Amino acid sequence: MSWDLFVQDIPAAATRVDEIPDDFEPATIGARASVLAVIRDVAPFADFSNPAWVKIASEAVDVEVNLGDDEELTSFAFHVRGGDESVGLIADILGRLGLRAFDPGSDSGIFEASTALRSLEKWRAYRDRIIGRQRS
Repeated sequence: MSWDLFVQDIPAAATRVDEIPDDFEPATIGARASVLAVIRDVAPFADFSNPAWVKIASEAVDVEVNLGDDEELTSFAFHVRGGDESVGLIADILGRLGLRAFDPGSDSGIFEASTALRSLEKWRAYRDRIIGRQRS
């Protein structure tokens, strides 16, 4: 179970999902190699043994990045399992790439670093209810 963010071409002017025109056609977002290079720069400790599924894990973060097998990307996803610092790591990666992501748990539906921790906390509360974990 993870907090999932979906990266794709999102219109720059859109601050909410409902502001994206129905006829909007997302463009490609770049080469997988470019995304891998940014992840390698931000998280050199990541496991790149499978370039389609990068694992970024430390005491502070637990994120998997599903890039798929295509060399030219139209989208990719972050699957976050822990660590508040994961929000900053993702914001850094997105910022360096000049990309945005959908955050289904946010009020706007779009990832914003300034409010993403609240979305991650909502996901944790949901996860804990589903698996019956007591919050401490």
